[in-house]
Amino acid sequence: MADFTITNLREVEDFAARHGLSEHQEARFPRDDLEVETLGFSHQVVKPGKRHAFAHRHKEAEEVFVVLSGSGRVKLDDEIVEVKPLDAIRVAPPVVRAFEADADGLELLVFGVRHAGDAEMVQEGFWGDAQAADPDPAAE
Repeated sequence: MADFTITNLREVEDFAARHGLSEHQEARFPRDDLEVETLGFSHQVVKPGKRHAFAHRHKEAEEVFVVLSGSGRVKLDDEIVEVKPLDAIRVAPPVVRAFEADADGLELLVFGVRHAGDAEMVQEGFWGDAQAADPDPAAE
């Protein structure tokens, strides 16, 4: 293995498309492309007015989400917080988390120590009755 690796994140396979979730998001996990040994790392794009296709939590992995562009909201257990470019959000392992994009979409980089098999998806009802962001506020 070389002492460095360079990969364009937009050229990494989109796992959201592979799993039929491309209506909601893009999700690229460049671990193999970058030959990363211990770091968990992803590039995610939440489409305008959409939410992550599912929420998730971890047993051991703390994560940091960095908003690159766009804005929206993150739901952390029962709390919903507005996010904007260059916000960095640290999330402890057991906190259930998911993002929602506003009209411009939401682009994120996610970092943490990799723990294989550590994630648990939370499918139904996580957002409860929280309203989704309106992708076109002028449409009302």
